[in-house]
Amino acid sequence: MKTNRVVLVGIALLSLLASVGCESIKSRFSRQALPDLGPPVPLTVHMEIDPSLSKAKTEYIDNCSRIHAFSIGPTVEDTLIQAAHQTFRTVTIPGSQAAGGKPDVTIRVRMLDPRFKLQTDALYDRAPAELSLDALAEFFDASGAPLGERPLQATRKERLQLELTQQRCDYIVDPLLQDTSTMLATQFMQEARVLLAPATPPPAAATTATPTEPSSKATAVPAAPAATPVQPLSFKATLLDENGNLIIESGERIRVRVDVVNTGTQSVQDSTVKLTGPQTVLTQFPATTLATGTIPAAGSKSLEFVATMPQSPSLQRAELQVALLNASGQAAAPPQTLPLSFQPTAALLEDVDHIPAATSGAQRPGDYLLAIGLSSYREQDIAARKYASLDAETVAAYFQTLGGLPQNNVRLLRDWSALRPDIEEALLDWLPAKTTKESLVVVYFAGQAMVNAAGDTFLIPYDGSMGSPTRLYPLKELEAALGRLKAKQVLFVFDGTVLKNGADGRTKAAAPKWLGTSGSVLHMIATTGFGKSLESETWHHGLFTYYLLRGLRGEADLNRNGEVTIAEVTAYINRKVPGAARSTFKQEQQPQILPTLRGSEKGLDTVLTKPTMTFPSDQP
Repeated sequence: MKTNRVVLVGIALLSLLASVGCESIKSRFSRQALPDLGPPVPLTVHMEIDPSLSKAKTEYIDNCSRIHAFSIGPTVEDTLIQAAHQTFRTVTIPGSQAAGGKPDVTIRVRMLDPRFKLQTDALYDRAPAELSLDALAEFFDASGAPLGERPLQATRKERLQLELTQQRCDYIVDPLLQDTSTMLATQFMQEARVLLAPATPPPAAATTATPTEPSSKATAVPAAPAATPVQPLSFKATLLDENGNLIIESGERIRVRVDVVNTGTQSVQDSTVKLTGPQTVLTQFPATTLATGTIPAAGSKSLEFVATMPQSPSLQRAELQVALLNASGQAAAPPQTLPLSFQPTAALLEDVDHIPAATSGAQRPGDYLLAIGLSSYREQDIAARKYASLDAETVAAYFQTLGGLPQNNVRLLRDWSALRPDIEEALLDWLPAKTTKESLVVVYFAGQAMVNAAGDTFLIPYDGSMGSPTRLYPLKELEAALGRLKAKQVLFVFDGTVLKNGADGRTKAAAPKWLGTSGSVLHMIATTGFGKSLESETWHHGLFTYYLLRGLRGEADLNRNGEVTIAEVTAYINRKVPGAARSTFKQEQQPQILPTLRGSEKGLDTVLTKPTMTFPSDQP
């Protein structure tokens, strides 16, 4: 038997080499492990993979606008055969010989409809993608009579990373394909056990030279299922980070994915997955307990904990514990531990990430900052800005240290804490109750906005939806709220890209409208029209925010009087950002200051920060 399995594995491996090449082997066998659903079913099974599956492929357009052929079949085929070996006593494939004559069961699997969607206009290296695999498994007994058929369907969404090549054209698709294949193969294992295990002869009969064929009666009316195991639930916890190196970097988004499998014959309700670990890490997660809901017999559920790591993690190593609890709060399966390794702060931080020391004597108890940063959204189809959350955090730190704002005068809303009600509460309740006619109010928003066909602009909160205006925050409402404030000067800063929505493809979308009716709010907008607001993988910030921070720390202080004013920082940004966009990114980005500033404009001399360092003038 051992020799047989070695031969079979060798045949499968040779077949795989012939179809995909040596370079793909490593990635193909590095997939997530299939779940353990119990001891093998004592049947001999012959697997037949239809060409519709083995040769399945699709196409997509890469980041350089080139068409790529995406081969799906070899990975799915390999995973299904692996699942069959894990499910049954003996498995043969075309070209191999069964040791006992005819197989007990023949299984044919064909692909119905593979679909791959890639949002090619997404920002940079985290393009939203969705892979759906629809297949059909057909089961036949030793005489060729049909035992039944089972549809197989698996869909997975991921944000894909660009390959680390000079051109950065193609996306890394293999992990998404491997995980989706594992989901499909897991469903195959579950369906095969439900269909075939009840009609399986007892283990003693499996010792005969010729296995007993299932009777026609057993085929038509399956025997009663076996009793539910005491612990029918199992799970697999996986840690995923954005660049895939499993080293957690400052401002990086991580995901803890938990795949729960019900191996029993009855549905399971009211189970939960709980996440524990260091408090500094746990506070970054919007929830540390997730309900699985109802998991049907032989079914599964996938859950995800998502968090954005803080700017300067104090830890170098940590562990997260994942526990699966039943309705009584008891462990339904052994807990699992996920180690976390953090990038040493000194190796990663750019100059702007070294938060300057607080300026002595610069306390401004009457000024306020609302900083909003969105590096993720509840709906993964919305293109996220990788460093938006970090941008907002750093801006808030600058206004506390160099701007002299007390901590209570700064409201920081990031990711899951930046829901529409959270933004409304800050604008309609918190700021109006605090500000006076002598206040400086700064509202900073790093994220995405959307414009409809009429040119109406909407900010996208964490719970926003491109297809539902009621879940967006209209810019008109923000402008009205800021215009009503009892403040000496109001500054609105936006770093992000305005996405088109609502145009039908034949109608040209109107340019976004930023100015309110009152004209009392000064706008600093990262880009013009629908231009892309760039992010730097080197600086770990949006390009606009990076130079905003450099300006606030002193580089914008043209007269070297130890104060950075609105006029100075706007002039600095207008000079620096376009040049850096062309020289570093080979793209265009032109900030806009609205309304257009004039030398006599009220509020231009308003002081934003009092830097502790001086810099040489960079005036051309």
